Amino acid sequence: METGNWNTQTLLGKLIAYPTVSADPNIDLITFCADLLQTAGAKTTILRDATGKKANLYATIGPQDRPGILLSGHTDVVPVAGQNWTVPPFEMTEADDKLFGRGTCDMKGFVASGLVCALKAATLDLRTPLHLALSYDEEIGCVGVRSLIDMLAAAPFVPQLCIVGEPTSMRVATGHKGKTAAKVQATGVAAHSALAPTGLNAIHMACDMIGFLRDMQADLSQSGTRDDDYDVPYSTVHVGTVVGGTALNIVPDHAEFLFEIRNLAQDNPADIMSRLEKYRDDYLRDLRIRFKAADITIDITNTYPSLATDPASAVVGLVQSLAQTNQTIKVAFGTEGGLFSQKLDVPTVVCGPGSMDQGHKPDEYVEISQLAACDAMMDALLDRLVAGV
Repeated sequence: METGNWNTQTLLGKLIAYPTVSADPNIDLITFCADLLQTAGAKTTILRDATGKKANLYATIGPQDRPGILLSGHTDVVPVAGQNWTVPPFEMTEADDKLFGRGTCDMKGFVASGLVCALKAATLDLRTPLHLALSYDEEIGCVGVRSLIDMLAAAPFVPQLCIVGEPTSMRVATGHKGKTAAKVQATGVAAHSALAPTGLNAIHMACDMIGFLRDMQADLSQSGTRDDDYDVPYSTVHVGTVVGGTALNIVPDHAEFLFEIRNLAQDNPADIMSRLEKYRDDYLRDLRIRFKAADITIDITNTYPSLATDPASAVVGLVQSLAQTNQTIKVAFGTEGGLFSQKLDVPTVVCGPGSMDQGHKPDEYVEISQLAACDAMMDALLDRLVAGV
């Protein structure tokens, strides 16, 4: 495969053409990237999921006997179904100094810039290696990257620092909240609605649990830990879906809902879960006096940790110098950065082109000037890798 004709914009157009919605395979994109990097001389590892249709890619350019700098990005995108696009979502469109298409902002723009950086790195004599990590299923809870984390945990070296390229308008983000997602299922006792008091309404049970979650949210917002670097400066609890009942004239014996916790680094989501579980246990104790079948289960379906990098740390200073900014921020969305930081003890920041204001929306776009700024950061990084960071 020819490696010399790619620039960030043309490579981004190629990546956008792969419709890597999280529900669908990404293996064709990963294979393309691996072939491109292998042709340039990179050492690559593909980590497939159980189906073989999704995969992570880990690539190294430069010395293999020492830690290097890691660029991390995800290859999956959110769906376009039901959105009112005025341009083809999986075909890049240039207009008004912007590039439109699903993933241009979140976050194939950074991936394209990172790939071009890797191709350039392969022509240089690096004293410090460059690593590139491309993962799958980030959009559904940083799922795919975990096998890559496990691989690195068993490797002789972990990266000395990591830049996650989510869109920050090229500002250096030092923190984001963690996330815990859970399912609550309530089991009641069915009855004819004309005899409703003889049954146990599972929807009412679910609503009581939701009411307790709302009370906890009020407590967190009024007297919980605060971090004013965030737009929402406290941990949040949010119910996203509720399902229950089969017909109006039947007292429902099953209901369920999904909720999430977005926690500050200072707050332990397990403490919030423990409060909910205690309420559940006390609640069921009273119900089971009359309805022995009453039950409520709480199951965690996904979790990833917060990111909290010291703004005075070396990784922040380095990436600020590369991105030509003195500013640090914290972002509302989650990333795999917390996993690299907490599971591998790799100092990590988030810095990438575009704004999440454009992410997940119809007619998603990234400004060409943002890609240029990212490329400039990559070129500055290459200078450091040649000199030895």
